[in-house]
Amino acid sequence: MAGSNDALPVRKGFLLWLNNRLPVDAFMRDQLTGYYAPKNFNFWYFFGVLSLVALVLQLVTGIFLTMHYKVGEATAFDSVEYIMREVPYGWLLRYAHSTGASAFFIVVYLHMFRAFLYGSYKAPRELLWLFGMAVYMALMAEAFMGYVLPWGNMSYWGAQVIVNLFGTIPVIGPGLVDWIRGDYGIADATLNRFFSLHVVAVPLVLLLLVALHLVALRHNGSNNPDGVEIKANKGPDGKPVDGIPFHPYYTVKDTVGLGVFLMLFAVVLFFVPTFGGLFLEAPNFEPAQPLKTPPHIAPVWYFTPFYAILRAVPDQQMGALLMALSLIGFFLLPWLDRSPVKSTRYRPLTWKIALTVFTISFVALGYLGLKPAEGSYVLAARIFTGLYFAFFVLMPFYTRGESTSRVPARVTFHHD
Repeated sequence: MAGSNDALPVRKGFLLWLNNRLPVDAFMRDQLTGYYAPKNFNFWYFFGVLSLVALVLQLVTGIFLTMHYKVGEATAFDSVEYIMREVPYGWLLRYAHSTGASAFFIVVYLHMFRAFLYGSYKAPRELLWLFGMAVYMALMAEAFMGYVLPWGNMSYWGAQVIVNLFGTIPVIGPGLVDWIRGDYGIADATLNRFFSLHVVAVPLVLLLLVALHLVALRHNGSNNPDGVEIKANKGPDGKPVDGIPFHPYYTVKDTVGLGVFLMLFAVVLFFVPTFGGLFLEAPNFEPAQPLKTPPHIAPVWYFTPFYAILRAVPDQQMGALLMALSLIGFFLLPWLDRSPVKSTRYRPLTWKIALTVFTISFVALGYLGLKPAEGSYVLAARIFTGLYFAFFVLMPFYTRGESTSRVPARVTFHHD
C-alpha cells in the first residue's frame, strides 16, 4: 500500500543513485519510521539518547583538544594552560570536555536507575544490560585516563592511588603495576600510555560496545514503564498495537529533552564550569608535584561511591576486592532478581524499600568518598557499604515469591 510504513519512497536522480549503493531509505525505515517503540515512554526514557549526545560531545571536543595537547611530564600541564589562555576558545573546549564528562556520568547513572525502576535488565534483555554495563566500565577507564592527562597535582596523586590498587592483586599485582606505569613511577611513560589508550584504544572499544548495545536494543525492542512486551500484541497489519513509530514521535520528544539538557549544560559551562570543585578540583590547577600531597586526595565525584567502599575497611587488599565486587554486582543483576515482574509499579513494598535504601546508600557513599577517611565518615561509609552489598546479596531471597500486583495486558499511562 502506498501509505504503508513498509513502502519505500520513489527516488530519482542522485537519491536513486545513492540508494542503489547505500540503503539509506531501508535504514531509515528499519531504525526510525519502521521501528515501533512503546507509546507510554516517560521522563526516564530521555537519558539513553542524552548519553549518546554526551558521547558525541566528548569525542568532538576531545579531537580539538588533542590538536594542542602535548603529552609528556614536562609539557602536559603547560599545554593545557596554553589551551586555556592562548588558543582561541580553548577555554571553552577544555571546560566543555570536563563538564561533558560529568554530564555523561549524570545521564548514564540516571539511565541505569531507570533500568532498576522498570526491570530493563530482565529477560529477554540480559545481553542488552551486559553490553550497557561494559559501556559503563569502558567509560570509567576512559574518564580515569583523561583525568590524569592534564597532569595537575590531583591528577598525579589520583593516578598513584588508582594504579597502586592493581598491586593488591595476588601474585601478579606488583608486576602489573609496573606494566601499567611503564616505569618505576608515574611519569612520561605513564602519560604516553594513558594518552594512547584515552585517544585511540578505549574510544574504539567504547564505540563498538555502544553499537552492540543499540543492536541488542533494536533486536529485543525497548522496555517500557509497565514491563509489557508490546511485540506480543500485534494488530492485523503486524504492528504492535501499543507501539508508535520512533520517528517522528520520539525524535520530536527527544529533541525537546535535548534542548533542556543543552540549556542546563550551557549554564554550568559558562557560569560554574568547576562546579565548586566537583567537576574540576582546585589542586588540578597546579602542576603535578610528587613532593606535595594535596590535603585530601579524592577522585572526581562519579568515582567517589566506589572510593568510599575502598576506604571503608582498613586493609587495602580487602578494600580493593570490595570495590571490584561492588561493580560485579551490577553484571549479575539479571540473575539475582528472581521476581517474575519487571516494573516497580507492580512489585511489592519490599522491593521498593530495598531499591530506595540502595539508592540512598549509593548517593551517601558518593558524598563520603569526597570526605577525609576519618572519624564518623569511616563509620558511615561502613554502614552504607553494608547496605549497598545487602541489596545484591539478599536479592535472590527477597525477590523470590514476591506478592506482585497484576500486570496489565496492555500498556498504561502514569505520571511518574
